Amino acid sequence: MSVTRTRSAHLPPEHCEDRFETARTVADAVLYEGYVLYPYRASSRKNQVRFQWGVLTPRAYSDTDGSERWSARTECLVDLGGPREPTILWVRVRCLQTQRRRVEACLGVEGSSPTLPAFGPVDALEVEGTSHVEWDEAIDHVVDLPPLVIPPGGSAADELPVHLEGGSEIEPVHKADGTLVGRFVRERIPIDGAVRVATAPEPGGSPYVKVTVTVENATPRNDDRSLRRDIVAQSLVAVHTMLAVDGATFVSLLDPPDDAAEAARACRSDGTYPVLIGRDDVVLSSPIILYDHPEVADQSPGDLYDSLEIDEILALRVMTLTEAEKAEARGTDARAAAIIDRCDALSPEAMGRLHGQMHPVEPEWFTVGTSGMEAGPWWDPASDHSVDPWTDSVLVGGVDVAQGSAVRLHPSGQADAQDMFLDGRCGTVAGVFADVDGGVHLAITLDDDPAARELNWQGRYLYFRPEEVEPLPEWRDSESRP
Repeated sequence: MSVTRTRSAHLPPEHCEDRFETARTVADAVLYEGYVLYPYRASSRKNQVRFQWGVLTPRAYSDTDGSERWSARTECLVDLGGPREPTILWVRVRCLQTQRRRVEACLGVEGSSPTLPAFGPVDALEVEGTSHVEWDEAIDHVVDLPPLVIPPGGSAADELPVHLEGGSEIEPVHKADGTLVGRFVRERIPIDGAVRVATAPEPGGSPYVKVTVTVENATPRNDDRSLRRDIVAQSLVAVHTMLAVDGATFVSLLDPPDDAAEAARACRSDGTYPVLIGRDDVVLSSPIILYDHPEVADQSPGDLYDSLEIDEILALRVMTLTEAEKAEARGTDARAAAIIDRCDALSPEAMGRLHGQMHPVEPEWFTVGTSGMEAGPWWDPASDHSVDPWTDSVLVGGVDVAQGSAVRLHPSGQADAQDMFLDGRCGTVAGVFADVDGGVHLAITLDDDPAARELNWQGRYLYFRPEEVEPLPEWRDSESRP
């Protein structure tokens, strides 16, 4: 499958293109997530319903069916940083357009024209060990909006219509010796849409400006068929947005500064979620929720399109496929074929890099020890001599609670749905832990848990805040407790 790229004439400058490149590897993973799932065969039920992420269907279908959206909205904040030259905002939208690939076998030559071969549809076209089947491929599109100048006042707007061309192509299929054995017939439906971008200043002289980008599918439904694959053929797929700014930075919506917290909470994205990339001057807004500054692991040898799984497990599973299954996967899609070939050629060293990777936490934290400031990893309680979970205590309802204290549990229900089963049960405090944010947590074992002694020996506890426990009198054994 050859992938073509559609691009508007409004290309960002080279320095902006470099910043988009920083986000490209993550954006590519978003673009093709779920494109073809293990075991990478068209006949697998997992691959019968595809393209789950970021699908924008025609509005008429969305309004009638209600299971898919026809538009996606991104709202994020830009920090202008005070009076300065106007800020330049670049917006890039990426998506897939599906095209159906049918397979036809060469049936010989037509009687009326002996020079023209005749073709007929087949379920599978066998070519030298590869079984080619019908499949919905994808074309990668990139749309760049004109640069938007955000003036000192903060208000600006623009709109760009989007048109993805339809069409059909025929690709002959030959054996290695040149014999014509069949052909691929590819067809795609034209899709129309629009991208709108607007900026508005936050009130009260704030340096923050809200940016809103909306992507819409304006394609009229061209038939009444309701099969999902027919609807997807008229849809924008895996839609996500990339934004970059010159002369400003974006604000993290996950961890905003205090003076931007209220404005960050007021941002309402629908169908996508924006996170920071690079030096906080690029945002990736995708249908898959990520943390700020996501990265593709260096150890990953290539795309697997099923990244909700673990690379090592997927690679091992691919190696267990039979030769017939691998042949079908290779004939399903060129991307699936690349996965099969890469896993078959994976070296022991490359496989080893996928297993059990550990990285040191940097920088080290400095803690107060018996001889002054001492360096140590933040996650090791032994590195901070100012705390000791096994001797520390906390005041609960006027009672000093420490290791060995008897308590009754009253979970708030905000941490786990299973808290309802723990309400009113009795336990024993194993330790009093302090977190890096100054919070206190009680490590507790349940008295009526038959595995309590083993769990305590392993250091596995249930954790509760002080306000979630009720101190009890020190009974000699759990059977005597009320």
